[in-house]
Amino acid sequence: PDLDTFHNQLEFVTFQEGSSSQVSMASLLCCGPKLAACGIVLSMWGVIMLVLLGIFFNIHSAVLIEDVPFTEADFEDPTPPQRIYRLYEQVSYNCFIAAGIYIVLGGFSFCQIRLNKRKEYLVR
Repeated sequence: PDLDTFHNQLEFVTFQEGSSSQVSMASLLCCGPKLAACGIVLSMWGVIMLVLLGIFFNIHSAVLIEDVPFTEADFEDPTPPQRIYRLYEQVSYNCFIAAGIYIVLGGFSFCQIRLNKRKEYLVR
């Protein structure tokens, strides 16, 4: 990669205070407005879907039995329903953790949209 490409990727923003000194800060902008908007839409969809799946796994929905990672040994346990219920709850917690990750990525996308809007107002 050449120096111009590297400079465009970092995109330094220069602030001037009068004529005395200049302060350079690297921009945190790494996504365009369309990619950031797509990230927000996908994050909202992921949060909604995973929270609903987490709720349904938590109430031990029989429809989702194929997605519970049980083995033959789980049925040989003296209390098989309790073991299967623990597996349901484990999958439920995993869904809630993944929804939390989607919330963080949605926040990142929102920050990228804000930075893109601020970039539109900068005078070069």
